Amino acid sequence: MSTRREFLAGSALAGLGVGLGSFSTIGCGGGQGNAEGEPNAEAGGISPAENPLRILILGGTAFLGPAQVDYALARGHEVTLFNRGRTNPHLFPDVEKLIGDRAEPDYSALEGHEWDAVIDNSANVASWLDDATQVLQDRAGRYLFVSSISAHSDNSTVGQTEDGPVFSEEDYNDAVASGAGLGAAFGPNKAQAERLTFRAFGDRGIVVRPGLIVGPMDNSGRFTYWPVRIDRGGEVLAPGDGNDLTQIVDVRDLSKFMVHLVEQEQSGTFNATGPESPMTMAEMLAGIRSVTSTPVTITWVHADFLREHEVGGWMEMPCWVYPSPETAGFSAYDCTKAINAGLAFRPLAETARDTLAWWKSLPEEQQALRTGIDPEKEANILRVWSERSA
Repeated sequence: MSTRREFLAGSALAGLGVGLGSFSTIGCGGGQGNAEGEPNAEAGGISPAENPLRILILGGTAFLGPAQVDYALARGHEVTLFNRGRTNPHLFPDVEKLIGDRAEPDYSALEGHEWDAVIDNSANVASWLDDATQVLQDRAGRYLFVSSISAHSDNSTVGQTEDGPVFSEEDYNDAVASGAGLGAAFGPNKAQAERLTFRAFGDRGIVVRPGLIVGPMDNSGRFTYWPVRIDRGGEVLAPGDGNDLTQIVDVRDLSKFMVHLVEQEQSGTFNATGPESPMTMAEMLAGIRSVTSTPVTITWVHADFLREHEVGGWMEMPCWVYPSPETAGFSAYDCTKAINAGLAFRPLAETARDTLAWWKSLPEEQQALRTGIDPEKEANILRVWSERSA
């Protein structure tokens, strides 16, 4: 089991210039990680599965998929990928690849095949899930759908479990009828896809609801911004007072957990984010800071001031949303059920170190981050904040 001290190993909170104060005792639970099957074992120390499976992964070559494939292969499973063949087609040359386009939909490549388990990474649209389950319900023993914490319709409750309210079928139908874009309809689509999973597979269905997935190969920059920015050094703008909660899960830990679930023939729904205990923004930035020797100063800027200067939560200040009663539970979901089923977490410093190393390995033209505040805007706000505070 990963303790709070182990997860935050290497943190230097005093250097952040902020006291932790009091925060919620609701975390991802007190369950036992590292359940049977060692889902948190590292490469090189992974024992083979007792009963190797035939696993079909829908997607498999973007961000989440490669970590799943790596772990499944290390466990001795036979892996097949189904996708359009466009994203990172060079990956996994020795793995069977079936080509098809879910948007068509074209699943003809799946004909004549059977699998012990399917892991569906790519269904952000509920109709894709519906089409896939109709094709696969008699060809697969178990179906794991990668949903999202965003399937929950209420973010006001701290410590919300899997039984919390999700977007209804009516919400989904309204989103479709209104022509809402994928962003606005993301939660309703995920919730509807969850229902379709269980309608098709019953107790052979598994739904995993990750929070913010982070780590190497994450091109979104939603966590990557912080290791990159802190490594750049100087004065870093940080949101709020440092005591707001945040939740993340390393892509490798999440992938191992998903493979573990199908190995153990689990069923049901699992909130899957971390860490095991509550983590504040101050603790997260301290853990990240521990992996770089670059001189850096963290300046916490009040949320009201950031709002006044039109700084966006989440996209400009990654891993953080403006605190309000409506968002009190946004980064405080209870993941006890997943932890008891085998979800475990590597130290935060390891995630930060590996993410930074991956980013530095990219060609310069690929290093532009899609999230995070513009450096010029950051400097201007820090200047105005300093003048106001003087």
